[in-house]
Amino acid sequence: MADPGISRARLSPRLPSRRTALKTGLAMGLSAFLFPTLSACTTEDRPRTATVAGGEPGGFYLEFSTLFAESLQRHGVVGTAVPQVTGGSLENMQRLIAGDATFAVALADAAAQQAGVSPPQAGASKAAQPGAGGIVALGKVYENYVHCLVRKDSSLRSFADLAGKTAAIGEVGSGTSLTAHRVIAAAGLSAAGTTPPHNPVKELNLGLNSGLAALKERSVDALFWSGGVPTAAITATNKEVGLAMIDLSAVIRQMRAEYGAFYDRVLIPENSYEGIPGVWTVGVANLLLCRGDLDDRIVKRTVELLVDEAQELIPRSSLGVQFLSPETLINTAGVPLHPAAAAAYRELHG
Repeated sequence: MADPGISRARLSPRLPSRRTALKTGLAMGLSAFLFPTLSACTTEDRPRTATVAGGEPGGFYLEFSTLFAESLQRHGVVGTAVPQVTGGSLENMQRLIAGDATFAVALADAAAQQAGVSPPQAGASKAAQPGAGGIVALGKVYENYVHCLVRKDSSLRSFADLAGKTAAIGEVGSGTSLTAHRVIAAAGLSAAGTTPPHNPVKELNLGLNSGLAALKERSVDALFWSGGVPTAAITATNKEVGLAMIDLSAVIRQMRAEYGAFYDRVLIPENSYEGIPGVWTVGVANLLLCRGDLDDRIVKRTVELLVDEAQELIPRSSLGVQFLSPETLINTAGVPLHPAAAAAYRELHG
């Protein structure tokens, strides 16, 4: 039986009546926030250029970041907005802290680790206090799904089958590498630690595209990827060589016990990738982040964009996975909201 604290992610392909839904969804979460009303940006006080730290080509991070940058510019939040190709969550936050990015997308577990905040506990609802590092959230924008991919023509069908095998776990600097290592450790197959198993998984830092190439060449046995459903690069590789996915849900209870309530049991639906059955896996919230010193008026306009223009921010390849859900925008997994974002959500609530 599944952990009662773990629930199946809801699939939400449509986002009707966003302001109405937002008011309902925010009623509980923001009742404690009382902030002053903020004025809209003018041409004089908006930044001329903003950068959005994204991810690898072929992945949802870069696709979302590109759409977000276009929307920021289209609606006059900034003069010019540019997406950045990066290695993923950890690099994105480094760019944010260094002032090389205005916005960044990142996995919640990686963001909490970087921001220095305590992991959320199952059922906890108390607002988090800002941590070190100056990173704050603008909202939860969608759910990431951890893929554990193998070749269909291999004999690997369970996580235990990966003992002694080689797995690509994501680039150094990616949130995937953090989450994948935790999955492997929770399954008791990590070589790290004082009492490593006799037959651990060999972890290689390969990103999405290099990892898929290695899987095709059989130089790795498995590939971990944390992203949206479907991910375009995986769709292409599946058509070329045929892939299978391994169920990861058995490790979630241990991951939550060791690392906090970042991890949920979610379903990758059948035929998200042609011919691959539905599979339960690890879900991690994906957050839109900024620095705590980002101008309040820019933050307010950005929140309004997330609420009112959400349809512009859904990658075309999406199958309707949970994007910008009104009731979950403020559920940032322990990473504190920018105060002006909390004020904007409170104002939208009415």
